[in-house]
Amino acid sequence: MAEHEEKLVEKVAEEIHGDASSSSSDSDDDKPFHADALKSKVYRLFGREKPIHHVLGAGKPADVFLWRDKKISTGVLGGATALWILFEMLEYHLITLFCHILILSLAILFLWSNASTFINKSPPNIPEVVLPEKCVLEVASALRIEINRALDVVRDIASGNDLKKFLGVIVGLWAVSLVGNCCNFLTLFYIVFVLLHTVPVFYEIYEDQVDSFSEKAIIEIKKQYAVFDEKVLSKIPKGPLKEKKKD
Repeated sequence: MAEHEEKLVEKVAEEIHGDASSSSSDSDDDKPFHADALKSKVYRLFGREKPIHHVLGAGKPADVFLWRDKKISTGVLGGATALWILFEMLEYHLITLFCHILILSLAILFLWSNASTFINKSPPNIPEVVLPEKCVLEVASALRIEINRALDVVRDIASGNDLKKFLGVIVGLWAVSLVGNCCNFLTLFYIVFVLLHTVPVFYEIYEDQVDSFSEKAIIEIKKQYAVFDEKVLSKIPKGPLKEKKKD
């Protein structure tokens, strides 16, 4: 039994790192190539090949999440915290807040426009806002593509072709349902927002330690799944599958 588990661990490790080359040269000319090959085989979380900044988009959102500009990041996180306190702890409502802000803004602009003749100042310059048709169509098209992609994923999972993906989705949805029982949508959204502003920056600082630990954890998970597949899943009778047509 111990030998069987050791073979499973070795097999899982080979799957994570990929097939290594069986031959290597001892000459000085081959040392840089060998070093690059070893560097490329370093395990990264989720198979990441680019820096975390590029994974997050390498734009302003990535700078905010990774605290490249501490003033903006602090302001965004502080604003989200203030809104959460306002809505959740003080039990203020979104529609009420929106109406109050709109009433205050319209009142200030109205009084300013009418009082400008008495105080000898120019009236406020209220810009004309027109929503461009191209922008709306691009947003609608992008939303349609994402919805169709999500529907394809759901269809692929429901078709029963990938048992591992099916079990992963079921476990994920079950975990989300447990979290949903503990807090409402606003609190859950705030928690996710805070995690986006803390987890990436800590991962960037402790990248090597996290990747090393996650590699060991994934090896252990895959080993347990292989044992579960061998003892349980492989014994479940499956219906005949239609062979795919080859081009």
